[in-house]
Amino acid sequence: MGRAKEILVKVISSKVANEFVKLNHYSGKVVPNSTLHFGCFLDGKLHGVLSYGTSMDKRKILPLVENTGWNEMLELNRMAFDEYLPKYSESRCIAITIKLLKKNAPQIKWILSYSDGTQCGDGTIYRASGFNLTGIKENKTILEWEGKIIADKTLNNSNYKKLGISAGYAKKNGAVPLNGFQLRYIYLIDKTCKLTVPILPFSKIDELGAGMYKGNKVTLASRQAGEA
Repeated sequence: MGRAKEILVKVISSKVANEFVKLNHYSGKVVPNSTLHFGCFLDGKLHGVLSYGTSMDKRKILPLVENTGWNEMLELNRMAFDEYLPKYSESRCIAITIKLLKKNAPQIKWILSYSDGTQCGDGTIYRASGFNLTGIKENKTILEWEGKIIADKTLNNSNYKKLGISAGYAKKNGAVPLNGFQLRYIYLIDKTCKLTVPILPFSKIDELGAGMYKGNKVTLASRQAGEA
């Protein structure tokens, strides 16, 4: 674990968190519905942020776990780290935030997060942190348009609609979906909770060709072989 044990994790403001995410997340964007932000500090400076919030479509998400109340789950919807932190820092920081949630927000029974297998990775950190893989699907929602990468849901928000722009408009005017996958992970804080969807073996990632690491298509098997 090394110096990862020295990392201090504490709640920080949205302003500080969002500024860090914009600089260090591969998308350069924040999630508007993030409401709880944890900062990861080493040697007195901020080197990582984990942002939690409500899911965009709770009516579809809550049924993933039996009898989930409206305020009983959170989505880990942004995670950004710079290069300063040592190995194993990400999984350690996730574990600390989960402990803090258990202590200070005991109503939260489980956590949802998605891994972007189109631009970033297939969820190495989530697997190392004990999350269950519960879904893999092809992702056609990330578009390349006029030299920029943008999500179709972003194009469908009110700011773009005011300009007469939507995902449909973009696709009619040259926007092309990137090839990739979205992987869904769930962590049960309350171990008595029951998933309503199957837990997928991690081997399913290679089976479907969904492996990705740091933006490059690569299988789990090849990574594991390299570590051997």
